[in-house]
Amino acid sequence: MLKYLTRRLIGAAVILVLISAFTFFIFFAIPQDPAMLSCGRNCTEGNLKVIREAMGLDKPVPVQYWEFVKGIVAGRDFAVGHCDAPCFGVSFDDERMIWDTIMDRLPLTVSLTVGGLIIFLTLGVGLGMIAARKKGTMTDKTVSSASLVFSSMQIYFLGPIVLGLLVYNTGILSAPKYVPFTDNPLAWAGGLIIPWFVMSLIFTANYTRMSRSTMIEQLQEDHVRTAKAKGMSRKYVFFRYAWRGSLIPIVTIIGVDLGALLSGAVVTEFTFSLAGLGRLAVDSVENKDLPMTMGVMLVGATFILICNIVVDALYAFIDPRVRLS
Repeated sequence: MLKYLTRRLIGAAVILVLISAFTFFIFFAIPQDPAMLSCGRNCTEGNLKVIREAMGLDKPVPVQYWEFVKGIVAGRDFAVGHCDAPCFGVSFDDERMIWDTIMDRLPLTVSLTVGGLIIFLTLGVGLGMIAARKKGTMTDKTVSSASLVFSSMQIYFLGPIVLGLLVYNTGILSAPKYVPFTDNPLAWAGGLIIPWFVMSLIFTANYTRMSRSTMIEQLQEDHVRTAKAKGMSRKYVFFRYAWRGSLIPIVTIIGVDLGALLSGAVVTEFTFSLAGLGRLAVDSVENKDLPMTMGVMLVGATFILICNIVVDALYAFIDPRVRLS
């Protein structure tokens, strides 16, 4: 296990370096001068020169990339001050440290992800197991039909409908907003309940269909039939043998969804006017803010890679037949 995790972490580090290099060098294919973004409307050549020197844009591109990578490990000094490691540089847009901006946006994205994940994972897996256990009954048909309907919907379609019904027309709930959990836990939950609800409707449907199909497959496996033939109760066989075997594909999609949500749920944040990592990524691209774009991309890629490694490691605990090497 230790050798496997070490090898995967080294591979993840290589992937992050490749992602950073690709993003960095492709940025300089854009004809617009990044210094112009910070210079303002009444910009002179002298001002541009000062800005290029302050941002390090007067150096060759390979040197700039090397200083960027070195800053992540050891920190860097800029005209606006020292940037401690991990240093992703200074924003071209507002001259603020990239890491500080990311840390300001990250709690919202984490809150949105964790709250939604708990709800749709619990409901999705639970309903899927119920539908599988009552296969062919009215309960199974109802759950399967509802999951098919909601899985075909999108957040940008369902979100405005829910906002119109619960916020603007009836006033039952207030508009989504982010309040730090440490400031007021109730306001934190109340401000994100609508995004959680909409995410849950869509993601729950996907997990319901997945858990139902995998559970039905497991119930037809030879070892499950053997357990039933030995006289074990249906409930014991269901949870002891079939349920555990059905977790692997579910854990796989959890890793994919969790990594994607932590890296920034762009559509969700735009739909509900929330300023998380997803919104930050889009804004940085529109403003051609290279340090911010690279910082958000590397943080998002790190989340995705870590989630994939954790999921692969969990396979060995869920199914003893899986060997990591």
